[in-house]
Parts: sequence; C-alpha cells; structure tokens
Amino acid sequence: MAAFYVFAGVMHFANPDFYLQLMPPWLPWHLELVYVSGVAEIVLGLLVLLPATRRLAAWGIVALLVAVFPANLHVALNGIALQGLPAWMPEPTTTANWVRLPFQAVLVAWAWWYTRPDHGRAAIATRRPAGIATLPPRR
Repeated sequence: MAAFYVFAGVMHFANPDFYLQLMPPWLPWHLELVYVSGVAEIVLGLLVLLPATRRLAAWGIVALLVAVFPANLHVALNGIALQGLPAWMPEPTTTANWVRLPFQAVLVAWAWWYTRPDHGRAAIATRRPAGIATLPPRR
C-alpha cells in the first residue's frame, strides 16, 4: 500500500498535466490541489509504513479517496478522454472511466483494513485448521 500511494503521489509532480484534466471546473486552484493531493499521498504512504502512525495514515487515505472521488465522477459523467498516459497504458474508454468509480471502493476497503488495530492479523490467525500447532504470542 505504501509503494502504491508514494508512487501515485510522485506522479502528481512528474506529470501534473495528467491530473489537471481530472479537476472539476468548480474547484479553485487546480494546480495547487494537484500538488497538495500528491504531497498527501506521499506522506500518507510513508506513514502507513510505521506501526505507530499506520492507523491514522490509513484513515487519512480513506479521507483522501473520498475527497478525490468527485474528480473521478467528473471524468465519468463528462466523458473526459484522458491525455498524457504512459505509452504502455491504453487510453481509457468511457466504460473504463465508469469502472474506476467502484474501484475507488476497493481502494477504500484496502485502506480501511489498515485502520484496524491489528489490520486483520488476529482474525486470520484464529482461523487455523485444527491440528496445526501455533507458537505463543510474542511479548
């Protein structure tokens, strides 16, 4: 998750023109918001690496995903043909722009997983098949 968000944040600076075309016209300061969201992705991506800040960072990622959802909705509703994608990526179709919307829910769920105190390890550990020995918890 950290690599995903740090990479995405860096891309806001490497290719801001790509992100500018996502911006709804009713938002002010388009370039500044692209940079602010890039910084947020980098910082939150790094903070999710640290156990002491992981939960807070994950909640920050959830908030960021909710905040950028209107831009994704703007792209889908207005059929914006995104320009400036890397050469290896095909230009997204109108259908792809709509598919991105529910994918945001997948990203929110992924971040939400990290908001849990143990981010799911205890739940998984309790589902061991019978007969498999486990070590006592580390203190």
